[in-house]
Amino acid sequence: MNHRIAALRTDPARLAWAVLNALQLVFTLLWTAGWIALALAVWALGLGQRRLPLRMASSCWAPGLLWGAGARLEIEPNPGIDWSRPYVLVANHQSAIDICALFRAVPVPLRFLLKQEMQRVPFVNGYARATGMVFIPRDGRRAAAASLQRSADLVRAGAVLCIFPEGTRGDGATVAEFKPGAFQTALAAGADVLPVALEGTGAVLPADGLFGVRPGRIRVRFGTPIAVAGRDRQSLAREAREQVLALLRERS
Repeated sequence: MNHRIAALRTDPARLAWAVLNALQLVFTLLWTAGWIALALAVWALGLGQRRLPLRMASSCWAPGLLWGAGARLEIEPNPGIDWSRPYVLVANHQSAIDICALFRAVPVPLRFLLKQEMQRVPFVNGYARATGMVFIPRDGRRAAAASLQRSADLVRAGAVLCIFPEGTRGDGATVAEFKPGAFQTALAAGADVLPVALEGTGAVLPADGLFGVRPGRIRVRFGTPIAVAGRDRQSLAREAREQVLALLRERS
């Protein structure tokens, strides 16, 4: 730590970035806490039930954090997607800012399948529960099965649910194998799988190290919905990952 402090003192550019990142972290925490508190108040008053708090995330919270990070968001939609239908959206995962990009890119209320550890995060736990999101435990087959059943019920009722089937955040250079279990929700709900490719999020907000953002471009590309009738989890996982890889290769 002492070596790092000494390096910052002798490198004005690094010191400036460290100060800027500290300010960005404070902004991120205050912005998130403020909008979640407001969304929970709206939910408690019964205004718009769950739909309005979710739209607040996509129209206010997410664009504010993207702006604060200096991110330029580019969305490449697929006109063949019927957003009046439920989907299980599956995307590659590079960064925490993936959630902001997806909230902003998906034109309908979006929910996420969250890892159980997020229940310990102040404000986030309350917001996720109020808006009907589902937590998935990392161990415990019975608890995991119950969570997947709740997520299938959510999609069956008409929701668009996002799952990160790699199971963890990657380095941005590769896309890990998609875990077949992530596709059980789509099979149980009878909903199409919608692959989505995220590019640039890991460069804007790297997953490793301390909080440090850099301005950059984030691109969201939507693939082609995959029908689940007559399919199994393994084949869905392979096809969805192949679509994501193909979308990532379409770089201009």
